[in-house]
Amino acid sequence: MKFLFLGAGAIGTYVGGSLAAAGESVTFIERPGTAAAITEHGLTVHTKSATRVVRGVTAYGSAVEALAAGPYDIGVFALKSFDTQTALDELVTTGHPVPTILSLQNGVDNEPTIAATLGAGKVIAGTVATAVSKPGVGEVVEEKHRGIGVALGHPLSRPLVAALEAAQLSGRPFAHGPSMKWSKLLTNLTGNATSAIFDQTVAELFADQRSYRLEVAVLSECLAVMKAKGYRVVDLPGTPVRALALATRLPRFIAQPALTKALGAGRGEKMPSFHIDLHGGHGRTEVSFLNGAVARAGAQAGVPTPVNRLLTDTLEALSAGDLPLDAYRHDPDALIAKLRSEA
Repeated sequence: MKFLFLGAGAIGTYVGGSLAAAGESVTFIERPGTAAAITEHGLTVHTKSATRVVRGVTAYGSAVEALAAGPYDIGVFALKSFDTQTALDELVTTGHPVPTILSLQNGVDNEPTIAATLGAGKVIAGTVATAVSKPGVGEVVEEKHRGIGVALGHPLSRPLVAALEAAQLSGRPFAHGPSMKWSKLLTNLTGNATSAIFDQTVAELFADQRSYRLEVAVLSECLAVMKAKGYRVVDLPGTPVRALALATRLPRFIAQPALTKALGAGRGEKMPSFHIDLHGGHGRTEVSFLNGAVARAGAQAGVPTPVNRLLTDTLEALSAGDLPLDAYRHDPDALIAKLRSEA
């Protein structure tokens, strides 16, 4: 198969590099400097079993150049959700055929956005459960191998799963794309917005009774929205999402120690993405596409989602500089007071 990757970040480099190492045709669209570096040095994928170095990878600095070298069987979006529409517009305005897009992005809004621009038959939902890090341009480290989910229902879904399997990426088919994506959303919500707002590790969040209750409320609201929409909680590759959902219904004295150990200690000192984006000065996070998506879907379904809404508004204000970074630092009580005042 011929793959076109939009973005050579951690996920794009990991999946694209692994596919290229397995003999698939892989092309990247990236910023010109990054594209030049990939062309010159190739890609390096570190796993526990081996280090794979892929030379001769094709990378272009613009969508026009890349699509002119097509056609491609699959385009892969490994972008932040807030870049989705811009990327689609860039592809469409080239005038060249745009391939079916496999969205490996977090959040639940990307597939509808892609379908609205390209057509319902031009998008496949995907999700990456494997944890990866990116120490440098064109280099990734597989931190915990889990696998990649691909929604069925498209003629290319099964061939995609087979290609991922051949590339040692543990591809797994899912019968219902929305259930898969919303289940991944549950895992993305955990300890993410609160970590950024309170400037704390996930272990600290789950060990504190106050922030723990906020975390449970975040997940419970998402589960209520899923139920209203008729979506099931499904386990993702190597990820027991149903156990996470069950924990929200267990007594705190049982669930809190288990979640603190599983989610906090397992992560170590590595901070969640929202914390990295906020405190790294990126000026933007994906909170509107995660917690915000829960709030929007809740409003449409008549399901109250006050905690997800407040976390979205607060983190967006912090990112925009409308609130100082220390507004709620190590202070769950202040945010809880605001939540009660808005009830």
